[in-house]
This record gives sequence, structure tokens and C-alpha cells, in this order.
Amino acid sequence: MNQPSILVTGGAGYIGSHVVLQLRERGERVVVLDDLSRGFRQAVLDAPLVVGQVGDRATVSALLREHQVDTVMHFAASTIVPESVRDPLKYYGNNTCATRTLLECCLAAAVRFFVFSSTAAVYGIPESGVAAEDTRTAPINPYGASKLTSEWMLSSVAQASALKFAALRYFNVAGSDSQCRIGQATPDATLLIKVAAQAAAGRRAEVEIFGTDYPTVDGTGVRDYIHIEDLAGAHLDALGWLRGGGSSTTLNVGYGHGYSVRQVLASVERVTGRTLNVRESPRRPGDPPMLIARADRIRAQLNWQPRLDDLDTIVRSAWNWEQRLLREPW
Repeated sequence: MNQPSILVTGGAGYIGSHVVLQLRERGERVVVLDDLSRGFRQAVLDAPLVVGQVGDRATVSALLREHQVDTVMHFAASTIVPESVRDPLKYYGNNTCATRTLLECCLAAAVRFFVFSSTAAVYGIPESGVAAEDTRTAPINPYGASKLTSEWMLSSVAQASALKFAALRYFNVAGSDSQCRIGQATPDATLLIKVAAQAAAGRRAEVEIFGTDYPTVDGTGVRDYIHIEDLAGAHLDALGWLRGGGSSTTLNVGYGHGYSVRQVLASVERVTGRTLNVRESPRRPGDPPMLIARADRIRAQLNWQPRLDDLDTIVRSAWNWEQRLLREPW
């Protein structure tokens, strides 16, 4: 009998493509479904790619059947927080309704395992600035709410069926593949390290700091930045947990410590040797002063062992990728 396949939705995007790369390196059979609205065909490298919508029941059902899929890793989503505030129905449609359709197809095809790309945005603004998995969920924007609703659906489906899941709540993802094969190529990216690397490369005129009067070490917001390769590795560990008989689980994925915006920008200047043009602006509504993961559970439960927990290392990989994009635009 053929080895079952893993369907990776959104596998041509920033995070999904890094997971696909690690799955392929481990010898897994992978098929990618992506509508290429934010992803890039070349990011999937040699993995088979089907261009289509996660919410298209006929496409998904055919893929699950044709490729004998027993695992789905679900990354396809809209992810820009300010856009979610302006256009909430887009986010409930792309993130929540499409996930419902995907889950229906999974149940019909007897898919066994489901690894879900969730977010720390489900916590909103935790009072202490540190969020554990049992911290109260209180999203403050439609993006976080759409992901949390999907988590609830997934949990309910698992209780009513044989499907087992791992929902991974990401903190601030950054960096690129250490061998510079793939990386974040989105031209209008909003992630700080990507934006700062673009500015250092001359692709942006400035970097904007939103809020300089927070009660933090230097007045700027503090976040838990995690290298994309460590994040991708957590998905493989989560799949190993489920395959090994582990129960459904929800886990934070972060390092458990943070850096301020100014500390990040100082690292970018240190790594690149470039001076950034920085503009200070008022706080944005809804930005917490600090958001850091309590990440004990993922280390204990999955034996997750991150290798790249170093700010300069994260920045250096982002900078190397930005230089490649200057030579070879995507």
C-alpha cells in the first residue's frame, strides 16, 4: 500500500512552505493546496502544487481521495490584523468558513490527523503580558476571533469523531530558511524583522515604531520572536505526537522571552551594518505592551528543542534572504 500523504493548505506561503520543506526532507509524501493569492509557486520547490481554494469542497475532496491523505496541515488563511478590522467578513469567510468546509471534507475522507495554524492573537491583551495555554482567550480583532472560532470547531469535531488535532498558537514568526532556499517574499509584509530588513536593503524608506511610551524596558512594545525553522519543526513534532498516540492538544509556540522594537532594530543595524531611518508614531489601538509565550508545555509534551533562539541569528537569516531577493526577485 502506498504511503499516505500530507495535505498542506497554504503551503506556498511563508510558514507553510517552510513546513513543506522540512516534511520533504524527512521523506514525507506531501501535496500542497494554495490559491497563490499571497503565496509563491516557487516556494514549494519540488512538492506537487494544486492551485485552488480551501473552501472549494469538490477540489479538497478530490485531493484527499486521489493522494490518500491521512493528515492535513492547515495554514491557508488571511493574516493581516488591520485588514481584518476593516473587512471582518473576509476573515470569517477565509479563515473560519473555509476551515469548516475543510473539516467536513476531512471527516468524509476519514483523515486521521489535523495540525492547525493558530495564533497568539486569540489571547488579546493578557494582563501580565505573558500567555499560557490556559490564559483566558479574549481576541480583540476579527483575525484572532476567526482563528479561535476555528479552534473551537476543531475541538468539537475531535470530540465527535476519530480525528485528532494539534492547534499551534504562534507568537512572532521571523527569519528565513538558513540555506536561503525560501523565505518571506510578500511585498507588503507587516512583520517587524522583515520590514526592517527591507529598509536596510533600501526597499523601504523607513521603519515606523508604533508607541514609545509603553511600560517596557525602553518604551517600545515587547514580543516573543521565533525563528521560522524552529516553528516549522514544531509542526513535525506535533505530527509525531499525534502519530504516536498522543491526544489532541493546543500548544503555544514561542521561546518564552521577548525583545523590544528598539532591540530588534538595533540587531538589524548590527547584523547588516546599515543605519535605519526610524520614525516614531503614536501607539496603535489594541497593541499590547508585551506579549510573550509561556512555552513550557510544548517543550515537555513534544520534546520540542528549538535550535535558533538568538535574535541576531533570526535577523541574519532574514537579511540573507532579503539580499537574495535583490538579486533574484520573486
